[in-house]
Amino acid sequence: MLIGFGLMRMFAFVLVVRGLVLGQGLPPLPAPMGVPKPGPVTDAPYAPQPLLPGGVVIPLYPAGSPFLKAERVREAEVYNMSAAVPGRITNIVNIHNPSIEVHVVEKSNNTGAVIILAAGGGHNTLYVGPESSDFVHYFFNYGINTVILRNRLRKDGYDARVDAVNDALQAVRLVRSYAKDFNFDPNKIGMMGFSAGAELSAPAAVEFVEFDKKNPGVSSRPDFAGIIYPGPSPFTRGRTAPEIPANVPPAFIASPGSGDRVHAIWAMEYYSAMLMKGVPNIEMHLYGNGVHGGAMTDRRGIPFGTWQTRFIEWFRDLGFLEKAGVETKAARDVAEFVKNPPKFPGPR
Repeated sequence: MLIGFGLMRMFAFVLVVRGLVLGQGLPPLPAPMGVPKPGPVTDAPYAPQPLLPGGVVIPLYPAGSPFLKAERVREAEVYNMSAAVPGRITNIVNIHNPSIEVHVVEKSNNTGAVIILAAGGGHNTLYVGPESSDFVHYFFNYGINTVILRNRLRKDGYDARVDAVNDALQAVRLVRSYAKDFNFDPNKIGMMGFSAGAELSAPAAVEFVEFDKKNPGVSSRPDFAGIIYPGPSPFTRGRTAPEIPANVPPAFIASPGSGDRVHAIWAMEYYSAMLMKGVPNIEMHLYGNGVHGGAMTDRRGIPFGTWQTRFIEWFRDLGFLEKAGVETKAARDVAEFVKNPPKFPGPR
């Protein structure tokens, strides 16, 4: 009798499981959890919220700073969420209290290096999903700390060549100011910009001297620059090129070629200006196959889909992946360049 009852229960269980497998009687899917949302509007300056769990968010400027628009600083940011991936912030607009969001690595793996990520978006939006958040875990694997920059946008009434570049330089200064608190190496802090974001990382590499003169304090000089499928640089034809500082940092440049011709030309203009001066450790990759954007996507296996690996190779070669506190090859080469600048060869 007990055996028969046990068989009946097993048969009933099989029927239930079979029904679930066939899609019969499934409960409705629960709603996504932990979906980020902007902070509330209050009488105080807007408090930016972390884009990823665990992010430490620090406004770039103190309340009342002349860099900020007092009439707009209380407005909340606007998130544009992915239609396919619940909880993923694709891009952000309406940024009036610019900020940095810090993500540290495990102490056992910490190189002390920091990459400040400046997303693109044509100065109309910030594509923080593909061009910032996605890199946090990637760089984590190499012991590289990351900082997501939320800079002000032309669409919101700001000057991209002034306000946004000031935000970039202030971000470098602020990260360096907090280096001890986060166990960062103050000599391994740089910026990587994508498209319009590269219109911040490229100027930051050459305009820090003027920024520091006008705004004395901790140095805003980036120790390296990543310039990825860039917009116009300070060396773009038709602009008055700034003087290249003697201690200009090394740069890694990557872009598609003919498939993204105008951005490739802008990449070449920056590279050519550095090459003419003989600046060390300027590396450029132009890919024959590829189109604009795409951040870190595989791009169906084409070589342009490996640019981030080439960056890590360059970064390692310059000593940025050594232990914190160890002088980098990049720093030694800059010092030598300052001491003994190369002479430009005459005609042959």
